[in-house]
Amino acid sequence: MQKAAIKLSFFHMVCLAFVSALVGYAPGFAYAGPRAWQSEWPNTDFSKTSVDFNQILSGGPPKDGIPSIDNPKFVELSEAGHLADTEPVVGVMINGEARAYPLQVLMWHEIVNDEIAGVPITVTFCPLCNAAIVFDRRLGDQVLDFGTTGKLRNSDLVMYDRQTESWWQQFLGRGIVGIMTGRDLKVLPSRLESMARFKARAPHGKVLVPNSPGRRRYGANPYAYYDSMPRPFLYAGPMPEGLAPLARVVSVEEVKGTRRAWSLDRLRKDKRIETSDGLILTWAAGQNSALDTPSISEGMDVGNVVVQRRDGGKLVDVAYGVDFAFAFHAFFPEVAIQ
Repeated sequence: MQKAAIKLSFFHMVCLAFVSALVGYAPGFAYAGPRAWQSEWPNTDFSKTSVDFNQILSGGPPKDGIPSIDNPKFVELSEAGHLADTEPVVGVMINGEARAYPLQVLMWHEIVNDEIAGVPITVTFCPLCNAAIVFDRRLGDQVLDFGTTGKLRNSDLVMYDRQTESWWQQFLGRGIVGIMTGRDLKVLPSRLESMARFKARAPHGKVLVPNSPGRRRYGANPYAYYDSMPRPFLYAGPMPEGLAPLARVVSVEEVKGTRRAWSLDRLRKDKRIETSDGLILTWAAGQNSALDTPSISEGMDVGNVVVQRRDGGKLVDVAYGVDFAFAFHAFFPEVAIQ
């Protein structure tokens, strides 16, 4: 038992050092402000913001240092044999068209700007929060496309749109700096699911593959053992009570801006939760954590979550999150996690 604890602590230290090297983080040098940012962001209106600039940290990489995918390449399911059946993908279905975005690709790019069945979308993944969210890129009469700022707030990805260079909080889909401050993107239903489950519900779907497969270690987890660490990285805010900071939380938006939330452990135990207003949450085994072992396909089984609502005798998918507890609490501190 003592050897196992020592081994785990060693892994935690090694992984923290690895992630620090990956993002270029140097303790004590993460905070900055508009004066320091202006040269890299001359078109961002820093006079408009809804957040304290001291909450925004440098994650290390510069603007677009983590490159978004702007011309995504897809293959048929029959050509996606490199993905294990249990590997996690973000499954999106719009107007009968289905695509899977593997976390082994999103891990290295965090943003994919795409269009499905005529709908412009942005598929996002923040590894430090385990937040996989799909947005409609249309806002008013504009179609936005997004990149990475290299900044974090509450350890969550801060995106920017290339049309106005405003900054957006990925966890909320909300503009926080620049002329888009206060504007909200529409979140689209998607599923964080295993490759096997995507194939079963979308036999004619397509799968995202890297444009340059040799340039990164796709399939590897650069944040090895992150979700077994005692504390999150680049976050010093309050922690949730009664839950480990890196435990997973399933949440669903109610009225705009409010949420309901359940611990993944509870859903895993109950298998099914049905609310009085017709919301149905289910859990089934068979999906790797992307943030456990060095190889994503060998990660611990965190299971598959589906959230649907009864609508006229049918079950309709609704948007949901399966995020780390500390991140959910940071953005929704008033919401009790059931």
